[in-house]
Amino acid sequence: MLDIGYALSNRFPDPPQADYRRADVRALRYDLFCGDVYLADTEADRELSTAWGWVPVLDFAWALCDIVERLDRNPLGARAAEPQYAELDFTESTDRLLFERRFGWVDIEAEWRPVDDKPLSFAHTELRREARDFLHDLIADLTDLHDDLAENPTIWTLQSRFPRTA
Repeated sequence: MLDIGYALSNRFPDPPQADYRRADVRALRYDLFCGDVYLADTEADRELSTAWGWVPVLDFAWALCDIVERLDRNPLGARAAEPQYAELDFTESTDRLLFERRFGWVDIEAEWRPVDDKPLSFAHTELRREARDFLHDLIADLTDLHDDLAENPTIWTLQSRFPRTA
């Protein structure tokens, strides 16, 4: 089972003058809500995680949802034998998460891990569901911390673009 999580950083707090209601896409994706993220296979007790403290957590959730959709562009879907690739790069680093979908499964590797580490592997449908749940749960947590964020039109658009799945 896939678990996606985060921790906000104390070392890189949001600026006290931040106007969450009017924050633009760039600020929401890259300047606010820094911390660390992880993807974990709870059955195999393995995870890919950052320990840098500066990863833009909302951007990670947003990019992960984008990647899951990009990996689903082949009209054959889960029957597609040809691999489909995507990557998530971390802005302040050369490190990336690499995604490869073949049939209905997605392998996820982290470039900062040893080369002989096995990738995490999840069903594409599970990855889609968990990525969207993570995004919505993260937004709920962030709006609990910053009430004005709930009034930001970019957040409304993001939630409607990636609704929760059953």
